[in-house]
Amino acid sequence: MATRVSQVRGVAKTLYRWCLVEGKLDDGRAREVVTQVLQSKRRGYLAVLGELKRLIRLERARYTARIESAVPLQADLQAWLRKKLAIAYGDGLSTDFVQNPELIGGMRVRVANDVYDGSVRSRLAALARSFGIVDSDKPVR
Repeated sequence: MATRVSQVRGVAKTLYRWCLVEGKLDDGRAREVVTQVLQSKRRGYLAVLGELKRLIRLERARYTARIESAVPLQADLQAWLRKKLAIAYGDGLSTDFVQNPELIGGMRVRVANDVYDGSVRSRLAALARSFGIVDSDKPVR
């Protein structure tokens, strides 16, 4: 079974490389690749498409910043954040600003696996853990 999983991953990686144009994901090519795989209906094609979907999702996450704040951010602050994130992560980064009242205050920025959490909620959770008030695995509500 391990060889089957590695075969699926290998095929998906090859298909993923076909979706790239000059090192960047091309949506048109990705659609074309998925269409071809669906039409071929080769053995294990659903598993291959699942792995391809995972690879594409990871690639998109690398170029997407999600900025959560308790209150809507002013346009000048949004522009400043976009500029600073572009410096840190490169051009072509899309930003998604989301209002999340559960943060209480501050903001949380996530780009791929990098999370910068300066929210009041996370600070309260850290304080509660330091006093042993709550289990460290459970979020403070």
